[in-house]
Amino acid sequence: MLRINRAIYDRIVAHARRDHPDEACGVVAGPEGTDRPERFIEMANAERSPTFYRFDSKEQLKVWREMDDRDEEPVVIYHSHTATEAYPSRTDISYASEPNAHYVLVSTRDPQTEEFRSYRIVDGEVTEEPVEVVETEHAS
Repeated sequence: MLRINRAIYDRIVAHARRDHPDEACGVVAGPEGTDRPERFIEMANAERSPTFYRFDSKEQLKVWREMDDRDEEPVVIYHSHTATEAYPSRTDISYASEPNAHYVLVSTRDPQTEEFRSYRIVDGEVTEEPVEVVETEHAS
């Protein structure tokens, strides 16, 4: 299950809507081993495409190094789908390289509704998981 606080959830959805009709992407970092998404990191879609996303390699290297320096890991890796449901494509599955991450997809195909779904993707296997949005997440 993905537990995510309302403020981060809202920022992911806002980023997806703002970048529409292109796919949006980013990461939510958290302390290593805690499974707590705490630090929202909006990233650029290097493809600037409505059907595909790719992190800019220089930006990704910088972000991953920063997470290492802060003893963090990517708890959530998110992107949007602009014309299809929030389900990982074959390309998304092939690029999923963080077995501990929650892969969040937001569909912006309908501006009136919110489709926010989370998956675990390990060795090509996709498993949808529940999402619990909490109003405040207290650090322990």
